Amino acid sequence: MTQSEEAMKVLDALKATDDRRMFERYQVIHLQLMGYNQKDICSIVARSNKTVSSYIKSYRENGLKGLDMGKSPGAPRKLTENQEHELVQIVAYKTPHEAGFENHYNWTLSIISDFIQREWKQTYTLRGVSRLLEDLGLSYTRPTYILKKADLIKQTEFKNETFPALKKSF
Repeated sequence: MTQSEEAMKVLDALKATDDRRMFERYQVIHLQLMGYNQKDICSIVARSNKTVSSYIKSYRENGLKGLDMGKSPGAPRKLTENQEHELVQIVAYKTPHEAGFENHYNWTLSIISDFIQREWKQTYTLRGVSRLLEDLGLSYTRPTYILKKADLIKQTEFKNETFPALKKSF
């Protein structure tokens, strides 16, 4: 295959991708095939010489397939499988109040982070808690409003009678 045909093949892949990172990789190779030197390519794509070199090397060794990104395994889990199971049970079936957080009746990312720190001495960022919940099959929503003129009697009745009955039905 000629360099011109190769450049067209890379250009087609560049136009077909929706992934910004793959676009950048294809762009580097396309520019290299069009005769740009590595220093200019680094300047155009705003990447280091090492990064651009790695893209070019991967392409030379494995063609377009060499540019594909593998899935990063990420950091090892902080909680054991048993701790994760226990967390799911607590978040799903208890309120924060029942877990020792006074005056809190809804789980938030911050409260879950504090709970994990208290129980298992592991630190999570709010984003880390969000990802952990997602991995464990749980989801969360943010409250959309707060009642400013709430009826204290009805709230107490709900908290003491209605809500516990609802929880038992699950």
